[in-house]
Amino acid sequence: MKIVLVGGSGFLGRAVVMALAGEGHECLVLTRMPNRAKEFALQPGTRVLAADVYSESRLAAVFGGADLVISMAGILNESGFKGHGFHRVHVELVNTIIKACRVAGVLRLLHVSAIGAGQGRSHYLKTKGEAEAALWASGLDVTIFQPSVIFGPGDGFFNRFATLLRLAPILPLACASSRLQPVFSGDVAMAIAQVAASQAHSGSTLQLGGCRDYSLIELVRFTAKTLGLKRLVVPLPDAVSKLQGSVMDFVPGKPFSSDNYLSLQLDNVTSDNALPRLGITPQSIESIVPGYLGQSARQRQLGAFRERAKR
Repeated sequence: MKIVLVGGSGFLGRAVVMALAGEGHECLVLTRMPNRAKEFALQPGTRVLAADVYSESRLAAVFGGADLVISMAGILNESGFKGHGFHRVHVELVNTIIKACRVAGVLRLLHVSAIGAGQGRSHYLKTKGEAEAALWASGLDVTIFQPSVIFGPGDGFFNRFATLLRLAPILPLACASSRLQPVFSGDVAMAIAQVAASQAHSGSTLQLGGCRDYSLIELVRFTAKTLGLKRLVVPLPDAVSKLQGSVMDFVPGKPFSSDNYLSLQLDNVTSDNALPRLGITPQSIESIVPGYLGQSARQRQLGAFRERAKR
């Protein structure tokens, strides 16, 4: 099967491409920065193509002959403050993909969204919900995945907290009681690969979560313990958490933002985890995270090569 992936050069995309290539599918990964996807040269049947994914005509041209398109582009923070960045990536891009699918005659579209899409007041969740609404109205054969926070080698969750914990003996933590159900990138990739190979879940929304849910402070303390660091993690009152987000809006890279604060007002957990229904046993953070969190970049790269060599 020929599969085109938009957003396939990111953290989750790498795991998805590996899972699809392992099943013998032909994968075309579209990206604006091909240098970020050099490792795909090691995957049989996988090509990387530089493309302006916001160009409907360009997408329609490369979608031609595809059996399936997977849409998985997303951001957790934007450079501005009014939601324009979220809208461009989560809504405008999805609408462009929908139009290009129609022009190219591609009927099936898989999309990676998020638990809580369309709920709450954050631009992140609002725009995720707008994208889902556009997909359901598109007339295409759509399946939507709603994962909780995704972890794995190279993730932006445990690795980000690891960096902060290495720098600070005391870590003031916003929204410490918020609950999350971290799900392993390999499990999400396996779910996507299974659904891609069958139309049994067409027209469905599949929520994906890990073994259990945790409070945010439990996850941060787990990170410190995994690193062998004695750190004081201090939960902040809600008003201070909100203030911290407003201040961090102006910090380069936005390690935390007011939009993150709004997203964390909703628990990121599922009571209807699709992984077991797909025959996938969710991997725990305890079994996966220690294997990569303390490694150097060189060690992580070697580990990735070893994993590929097993396939």
